[in-house]
Amino acid sequence: MIIKLNILTIFFAIVLLTSCNEQTTNHREKTDKILKCDTVAELGNSIMVIYQDSKNTYWFGSWKTGVYKYDGKELINYTTKHGLPNNRIDEIKEDESGNIYFTSCHPNSTIVKFDGNTFTTLSPIFSSDWQLKPTDMWFKHTYGNEKIYRYDGSTLYELQLPKPLNLPNPFEIYSIYKDRKGNIWFGSNPVGVCRYNGKSFDWITEEDVTEFRNEGANGVRSIVEDPKGDFWFNTEYRYAVYDNTTLKSDNFYTRHESIGGLDGKKDSHLDEYLSSLIDDEGNLWFVTYLDGVWKYDGTKITHYPIQENSKQIALFSIYKDNSGDLWIGTHDNGAYKFNGKTFEKFIK
Repeated sequence: MIIKLNILTIFFAIVLLTSCNEQTTNHREKTDKILKCDTVAELGNSIMVIYQDSKNTYWFGSWKTGVYKYDGKELINYTTKHGLPNNRIDEIKEDESGNIYFTSCHPNSTIVKFDGNTFTTLSPIFSSDWQLKPTDMWFKHTYGNEKIYRYDGSTLYELQLPKPLNLPNPFEIYSIYKDRKGNIWFGSNPVGVCRYNGKSFDWITEEDVTEFRNEGANGVRSIVEDPKGDFWFNTEYRYAVYDNTTLKSDNFYTRHESIGGLDGKKDSHLDEYLSSLIDDEGNLWFVTYLDGVWKYDGTKITHYPIQENSKQIALFSIYKDNSGDLWIGTHDNGAYKFNGKTFEKFIK
């Protein structure tokens, strides 16, 4: 009788571990908990960031309801009750081993590692150990300071980005981008953009980046390198950047007039945008807040409005998945996917 009971106990334990219930170890409390994951019928309204991992699973990060996992069949929602320290997700990344990382920058900075079963909150150490290794991961810190994180797979380093010369203003980091040569770029508000090449910190100042400057600057929220090797810092200009570290920071780039306002107007209010990328055909895509999505093919600009009930909706980010398909994250209207002609709302 005792043997039968033990066998049944083991059987039900295996069922629990292989079903939608996941066993999670809290990194700080050192305790095991059985946590239920929530299978849902649809995404929440606030879907700000989108990511597809190496197994082709989609992750949708919300600012209100945690993160959603979609494997093509089932849609699962993880929130604070499942192990996330915060229901706001600002970044989603993956390491070489397939672990997924979720960053929350508000109200407190947290980075959570998810191995498929366990959520582990990483504990940073303050450091001045600036390095540039190919396998390092870089994460944004909480808004309102000048710090970033570097993670080498075992230690999370909290680093202070040096202030640009002659620009003592406080600033915060809005974006992080790795270029094709392996350099790391940090987009800020309101002092411009900084390149770290492993040896030096080179700045392109706000005066040369932000179109509106002292009129409520948007900050460098997006950085992208085009097929020619030129850079775009979410403005109408493009920047040719040189890999000569002996030059001073005000000489390592040249600024070129390019597309102008996205709508082609002389006094356009569309000189800046929120998010950008290069598609598989080499086209540049730009996301604005309330004026839809714009594509630049090197010659002409095409506008793709995104509306609900005949009104433009508030957009946030654009993402290219493993198949080259484009996705849009929005403030209050879920996620959208490009069908080749227009952006359609994603319905599971």
